[in-house]
Order: sequence, then C-alpha cells, then structure tokens
Amino acid sequence: MNSGILDKFEFLFGEWNLEYRIPKSTLSDAGSDTGIGSFKKILSNNYVLFEYSTKSGSEAKGIFAWDDKVKIYRYWWFENSGNFLSATCNFVNDITLSMNWHDTLLVQTFVKESIDKVVLKMQYPTVNGYELILEVIFTRN
Repeated sequence: MNSGILDKFEFLFGEWNLEYRIPKSTLSDAGSDTGIGSFKKILSNNYVLFEYSTKSGSEAKGIFAWDDKVKIYRYWWFENSGNFLSATCNFVNDITLSMNWHDTLLVQTFVKESIDKVVLKMQYPTVNGYELILEVIFTRN
C-alpha cells in the first residue's frame, strides 16, 4: 500500500483534548462531556488509528484505511459499549474530511480551523437540511 495516501490526515495527527457539545435534537437531549484523543499511523503506516476516551467513561477506537480498489477511504469504529459502525470517507479539500456512516443517515465532518483546532460535526438529515446532533472541539495537547 502507498502510505503516502494517508498523508491527507496530517492535520489530525497528534494528541488532542476533546470538548463534546450535544445540542438538544430529535435524537437526544442536550449534554456535554470532555475527553482526550489521538490520531496516528499504525501497522507500517498503512492505517490511521483514532482513539479516544471521555470523562463519562466512553472509549472508542477507529481505523481509517485506503481502499485502492474503489479509491475511497474506509473507516471502522468500535466503542466500549459494544457499538460498532463503518463509514466511507473522502477529503473534500485539504482541511475537511467528510464521512458517510453506513446503515444510518448520519454524516460527519472533521474541519481544521487552525493548526491547534479541529471541529467534528455530526449531523442528521431533516426536512429543512441537516440538524447538528454532536459537535466535538479538538484542541492540541
């Protein structure tokens, strides 16, 4: 595999403090949380590992991989609650990773706002567009 294809994740690599903002939505009540996370290349630089844990006790690991056959990034996410999902992903530009979660209607983006700040937004489709259901502010450790 050409590990250079994973260089697009460069703005995400490193250790992060996480601030979770959950607005009241059709899917959940309002809430918040904090945590820590990291992105790094693994297994001879062929995959990107995303790990996080929150103050409330959630832990998860996600693995990004390039699927050379169909020319798209794939993502598998596993949480300590037993939940797991998969997504397909693509970079819409140098600072935005867009993800479509399989078996759901959820869409998610990671957007670089500065060298030390990335914002994750998860949204759900509504009749008026998309409703924000989760926002996570990543700031570098």
